[in-house]
Amino acid sequence: MRHVLVISFGGQYAHLISRRVRDLGTYSEVVPYFRAGRERVLEADAVILSGGPSSVYQEGAPTIPEELLKLRPTLGICYGFQLMAKLLGGEVKRGKGEYGPTKVRVQDGPLFEGWGEEELVWMSHSDYVSSPPPGFRVTAWSENGYVAAFQHESLPLYGVQFHPEVSHTRKGRKLLSNFLKLSKAPKNWSNEEMMKVVMEETRKQVKGCRHVLAAVSGGVDSTVAALVVKRVSEVPFTAVLVNHGLMRKGEPEQAVNMLKNLGIDVVYVDASSEFLKELKGVKDCEEKRKVIGRKFIEVFSRAVEGVDFDCLVQGTLYPDVIESGAEPGADRIKSHHNVAGLPENLQARLVEPLRFLYKDEVRRLGLALGLPREVVMRHPFPGPGLAVRIMGEVTPEKLEVVREASHVVEEELKRAGVYEDVWQAFAAVGDDKWVGVKGDARAEGYLVTVRIVVSEDAMTADWYRADHELLDRMAKRISSMDKVTMVTYAVTTKPPSTIEPC
Repeated sequence: MRHVLVISFGGQYAHLISRRVRDLGTYSEVVPYFRAGRERVLEADAVILSGGPSSVYQEGAPTIPEELLKLRPTLGICYGFQLMAKLLGGEVKRGKGEYGPTKVRVQDGPLFEGWGEEELVWMSHSDYVSSPPPGFRVTAWSENGYVAAFQHESLPLYGVQFHPEVSHTRKGRKLLSNFLKLSKAPKNWSNEEMMKVVMEETRKQVKGCRHVLAAVSGGVDSTVAALVVKRVSEVPFTAVLVNHGLMRKGEPEQAVNMLKNLGIDVVYVDASSEFLKELKGVKDCEEKRKVIGRKFIEVFSRAVEGVDFDCLVQGTLYPDVIESGAEPGADRIKSHHNVAGLPENLQARLVEPLRFLYKDEVRRLGLALGLPREVVMRHPFPGPGLAVRIMGEVTPEKLEVVREASHVVEEELKRAGVYEDVWQAFAAVGDDKWVGVKGDARAEGYLVTVRIVVSEDAMTADWYRADHELLDRMAKRISSMDKVTMVTYAVTTKPPSTIEPC
C-alpha cells in the first residue's frame, strides 16, 4: 500500500503523527530511525521526521544519512526539524526552551495555507534553530524570536519547530493536510481499512498458537482485543479476569456479566487480599507497578494451571508502549502494567492487536465489532488500577476513599450529561491530611484531588473547565465521607504532568 513514512527518533508523538496522517485519509507507517534506509524511504510517497527527547549534539543522538532527506518530500517536526537543519548545514543552539501554548507569526509558504498571520501552537523543546540551512527561508517565527518553521526554496523540504500533530496546535491538522497535498500522497485509508489491517495483523500474531488466553478487565481495550482475536482465530480461546482488588466500584461483577453476554467464557479469580499483602509497605510509584505486574502474572498463571496455553492476549495501546520507553530512543516516563511490568520468564507469546492504535481508534473498532456503547465509551482505566491513584502506600483505608470518591466523580459527570465530553475523570489520594470540622468537632482527614481531563489521544491533555455547580456537588459528596476533610481540583495540563498521578 502506498504510504507516508514516519521516521521515529524516540519521541512521544511519533505514532500520533502517523495517526493524524491516517485521520486525514492517507495510510502511514512508522519506522525507527536506524531502520530508515534508502530502500525504505523510496517505498514511501513522503516522509515525516518525528520529535525526540535527544539533542542533535548529544553523543549518540539519533540521526539518519543526509541523502535520505532529498529522496522524497519531507517534513521535519521538532527534533526532526533541528536534525534537518543540522544535516543540511544550518545551526542549532541551546536556548531557554519553549513549552506548551506558544504564538507564532506566519510569514508565508504553501505549508501554511489556511493559517492566519498569528496562530497558537504547541511547543516542547530546548534546542532551537538559530540559522536555517543554505537554500532555506524562514516561514514562521515564535513569539520568543526563535525560528518556528522553514522551507527550501526549490525542493519539497519543510520543517516546523512546533507539534502540528497535537490537538493544542489549533491548525495543526490543516498544516499536515497541506503537506500531504504538497507531497501528492494518496487518499487510501479509512475505518474499513483500519479494521482490515488490525484483523490481518492479529491473524499473523496468532498464527501457530495452540491455545490462546486473554487477560481481560472488562474495559474497552482488553474486550476489543479479545473479540478481535476470537474473530480471527479458531484455536481454543479462554478469557481470564483477575480481580486485584484495585478495580472501580462494582467493576468486577459488571465485567464478568458483560463478557458472558458477549459469548466469552470467563475464568474469574478474586485475588484482592494477595495483591494488598504484596503492596504493603511499597510507596514508590514504579515499584508498585512492578509489584502488581509480577503478582498479576503469578495469579494469572495459577488460574490457568494445567491449561497448555502458548499465547497471551493483552489490550496494550500505543501510549502505554511509548511512555514505557519501549520505542527505540524513547525516554521512559513510567512503566505500564501491560508493557514493562511483565517478568522475563513468562512462557507465552504476547498477542497485542491494539499495540499501535489510540483510544478513539479502538472505540471505533469496538463499535464496528458490535460492542455496547456504554462499554466502548467507558473512560480509560490503568492496568495497575487504583494503586496509581494512591500516592504512597496502598492501604485499605486509602483504597476505600479513592474508590468511593472516584465513583462519585463519574456518577456526577453522568448525571450532568457530560461524561462522554471528557477523556478521563477520577479522584486521587495521598498521605496528606487536612484539619476540618465535622459535627462541631475537630476532624482530621484525607485531602482528595479530583482530576478531570479532556484529550483526543492521551499523549497530551488539558484540564476540564467544569461547571462550578458540578464541582460543588462532587466536593460536598466526597467531603461528607468519614475520612475526608478537603477536596481539591487539578488544573495542570499534560505535559508537564501526566494524567495519572503515579
